[in-house]
Amino acid sequence: MNGFIDQLKALSSANEFLEFFGIAYDERVVNVNRLHILKRFYQYLHRAEGLAGLNEIEMFKRYRELLLQAYADFTVSTAAKEKVFKVFQDVDGQSHVSMAGLKNSLADRRKPAVGMQQAMRAA
Repeated sequence: MNGFIDQLKALSSANEFLEFFGIAYDERVVNVNRLHILKRFYQYLHRAEGLAGLNEIEMFKRYRELLLQAYADFTVSTAAKEKVFKVFQDVDGQSHVSMAGLKNSLADRRKPAVGMQQAMRAA
């Protein structure tokens, strides 16, 4: 089984994974969603049960099914709808910042600059 795992460790891109498992794919889908596909594949692997007891051929087949499922998710949906990454999970990918929060942030950033200007004038 180490041979299969070692081969997987050598893969780094979504394209490489899809090609390794012999999955036909649309380059446009992969270009836009490569990280989302790999993250979803990782999620599916962690939820899958009984992988440890499989031989290399069975494991290859099961991993292939899970990668195909992860890829298919993004052929019929979008990254924003699938919400794989936290940025999409937080309020539909939108952050809300109040005006008061912006003003306070700006004021905090100006304090060191004002202090530095005063120190330079004194020197």
